[in-house]
Amino acid sequence: MKSIQRISKSSFTKSDTLLSFVSVLAVIGPIIVVSAGFWDAISHLHNEPEYFWSTPHVAVYAGVTISSVGAALGSILLYKKSVHGLLKTGIRLVIVGSIVQVISGFGDSLSHDLFGIDGLISWSHQPLESGLVLASLGAVFVIKSRKCTKLRSVLPLSIIAFLFFTVWLAFNLVLIVGHTIQCIPVYEIFSSGCAIL
Repeated sequence: MKSIQRISKSSFTKSDTLLSFVSVLAVIGPIIVVSAGFWDAISHLHNEPEYFWSTPHVAVYAGVTISSVGAALGSILLYKKSVHGLLKTGIRLVIVGSIVQVISGFGDSLSHDLFGIDGLISWSHQPLESGLVLASLGAVFVIKSRKCTKLRSVLPLSIIAFLFFTVWLAFNLVLIVGHTIQCIPVYEIFSSGCAIL
């Protein structure tokens, strides 16, 4: 408890500095996750060996780690009770989104151990994507609530990221319902892309 109090009183944990880090990490982390996810899909096209600790997977979890660091910094702000309203909601969304991503990462590891190669649709990928949506929405809220700061220039990027993640999740959820027809062209792109576990 004393270490938390020392951390919360340090100059690094000034509210403005922490908010800047929370918002930037909550935008960059999910972008890295999705970029690495596409890298992983491309490696499927090239028939590269599929295993959990492949380079694209490590890049995915580097993005999850970045989001989680943003969430941890946001937790300090919540602990200090220095945020309110939309800002507090945004930080909570970043935290929940990061927790969902971490849990889904362990689920993905378990999925690889039990089933081997998984596809675009799997019981661990869609929760991970939901975590991306939550964290990126939280980042939008955090940046939007920060009036008159340089962070406002990142707002368009954070909105685009949130919209992209939302559309990607919706696309994947539609594949669950109509996978027979819709997965035929997707299958070639994502190799085992439409295998539903």
